[in-house]
This record gives sequence, structure tokens and C-alpha cells, in this order.
Amino acid sequence: MRLLYFTAHQIWPINTGARLRDYQLARRLAARFSVTFVEMRHAGEGHTMPPDGSGLASVVTLYKGRTYSAFKILRGLAGPTPVTVLNCWSLRLASELADVLRSRQFDTVQIEGMQLMKYLPVIGQGPGCPATVVDWHNIESELMWRYAKTAGNPLKRVAAWRVAKLIERAENRLLDTCDTHIVTSERERQKLLARHPGANIHVIPNGVDAGYYSPTQIAEARRRTGQCDSKRTILFVGSMDYHANIDAVTWFSQAVWPEIARNHPDLKFTIVGRDPAPEVRALASDRIRVIGTVDDVRPFYASAVAVVVPLRSGSGTRLKILEAMAAGVAVVSTRLGAEGIDAENDVHLLLADSGPEIAAAVGRVVSSAETRARLSAAARAFVVSRYDWTVVSEQLCRIHCDLVRPRQLSSFPKGL
Repeated sequence: MRLLYFTAHQIWPINTGARLRDYQLARRLAARFSVTFVEMRHAGEGHTMPPDGSGLASVVTLYKGRTYSAFKILRGLAGPTPVTVLNCWSLRLASELADVLRSRQFDTVQIEGMQLMKYLPVIGQGPGCPATVVDWHNIESELMWRYAKTAGNPLKRVAAWRVAKLIERAENRLLDTCDTHIVTSERERQKLLARHPGANIHVIPNGVDAGYYSPTQIAEARRRTGQCDSKRTILFVGSMDYHANIDAVTWFSQAVWPEIARNHPDLKFTIVGRDPAPEVRALASDRIRVIGTVDDVRPFYASAVAVVVPLRSGSGTRLKILEAMAAGVAVVSTRLGAEGIDAENDVHLLLADSGPEIAAAVGRVVSSAETRARLSAAARAFVVSRYDWTVVSEQLCRIHCDLVRPRQLSSFPKGL
């Protein structure tokens, strides 16, 4: 079976949750099918490719223009098409994608996110009219509605409200267009089915490479990097140019951390993630470290007594929680932060929403080795059995096979 996997960003390096999901799913599909991976890059991003062992032998790069230009933002706010879609679209890119589609007859095409929906007519005109699968990653309109509620600037709130409305309309058109949709949680599936009961929607959760985060691998990474901090760190991991993460660490540092710091004077709060925004860098102090991009996050998990996920906005399921669980680190999260993960409170992690509740939960983990050991053991067993990428990808392979099988049967001569 021939599959085209189409994403709006570069596949490598893996420094965002979206890239991680794309890479892990694509390489496992490539182990079963003939996969052509089509990525988008900005001209200045270089041309780094995944390692030879990835299994992704066929990678096609399309170079996109400037995103979030003033023209695109104004057009996105004033017109019917949201800026998130305009950012990824051009006639040149559509022509280049059509060339790829004509190069061989694909059975299925998987597009990563509603941002690529304007390319669906191009895909539909490809040889053989391949079946289409949309991986939602998250419900973008939900993400923007939540941002509209938490944004401090009134103008940003109004703009976010407008964008959310446009995205929701675009999502509804998308639900009516593609053969199959995949989302990261049953909660998201039910939300979309409520909007479009006839849509064919499956759950393919985010996953984790449990072997990569095994105790042996973490110890080796720690030895290799020389990272040897004592286990007295509270850790946050995430892309630090993403508004939900910026809000989370800012709120935690200002409203929650002071109480934890008073009660546990030996603790430090460490923020790890690419491209820290200026307001994140401004949080740095004697006991708050802002690290930025790292080649390997595992040594930071080895040094952490707990991972916090104090998210108040955003959507989808959080890879940062699955990674922390696989690494054997106790997790304290808001309920919104843990959305879509079938974990039990006080079994696999601790859930808390208000500042005092989060401070108390962190204090409980820090003060009790028994609590840390119990949570970490249960959480690692949980993600190994339910969320390892090998387990997660099996259903995705079946979805693609099921899409192709009826087409193959319909092509047989009658009477056979």
C-alpha cells in the first residue's frame, strides 16, 4: 500500500509535540507500508533529516513563505479563511504537491491538522483519488476559545474570539469532507461527533517511546551529558513559545511557586523547552531556571522530584505527561492539562486546579518518598501498556488498510 503523509512543518529536529507525533506515527506506518513523507519548511530552516534508522526513506520538502505576515493576519481576521490555514497555503505549494501526487498513485493520504485543508481539492484530483485521513492533533477552535478567555489583553481576546469562530466553521466543513478523522482522545471524538454525527472519527492517542525513557536509558543519558543535579527540582517541559505553556509557567511561578518555595527551601523550579518567550525568560531567578532548547531532556527528568503541568488553556493530550510517566517521575497536573489521558487521580498522577491545591499536591510528592514511588511505578506501567507508540500505531495501520480494502474489492470484475 502506498501512503502520502503530509505535514505543515519539518520532520526533524523533533522539538515540538506535533513533530514528535508526526515522526513516531510516520515511521511506524513506514514499517508496514510504502510511505512518502511531505514536509513544509521555511527557507532558512536548513535541511536536517531524521536518522537512518527512522525508516523514512522518502522525504519531500516543500518550502513555504513567511507566516503570520501583517497581510495574512488582516486577511484572516477579515475574510472567511482563518490565518492558521492561510499560513500554510499558496498556489505554488499546491502545484508542487500535485507533482508529488502525480509521481505515483497513492492509496491514502494523511494530512496533519486542519491547517492543510485547502489542499484537499488537490489531493482529490490526484491519480486514483486517494482516500483521506485527517489527524487533528487537537481541536483548534477549542484551543482558541480557551485562549480568548485567558488572554490578558482585551484586543487579543477579541481577535482570538474572531479566529475561534472562523476555525470552528472551517472544522465543520472539514468534518463533512474527508473519509476518516483521527483525534487524540475520546473526549475530542465526542465533541466532534456532537457537531457532525455522521463523521467517521477514530481515537489515536498521543504516545511515548517507553524504551527511550526507561530507567536504564535515562541513567545512560545522564552519564553521557554529565547532568547530575540532586533530585530537588520541580520540572516543566514544553515549547516555550506556545501561549498555553507561557501562561502556565507564568501563573505557576507567580501564584503557586512562592508557597512551595517557602515550604521547601531546597527546591528549584526548572523550565525546559525551545524558544522561551521574553516573559518566560523574565521569570529566571536564583530558584527558577529557564533552560531553553536541550538536545536530550531525559537528564532533567532524572533530576526531577516532580513534573508540573499547570495548564489553564490549550487542547489535545499532553505528550509531556506521558513522557514524565514513562520516565518514572511523579506528575502534578490541572485537570485541563491531563485531558484525554485515561489516568486515575492519586493512582497514576495527582490532579489539582487552584494555586493552593497544586502547592499542596507538590508538597505531598516532595515530602513522601512512598507517594513518589507509588505514583511513578503505577504511571510507568500504565503508559507502557496503553500509550507506547508501538501499541498506538497498530490501530492507525488498521484504519488505512480498512480505507483501501473496499476500493480494492470494488475494482474486481463482477462475478468474482
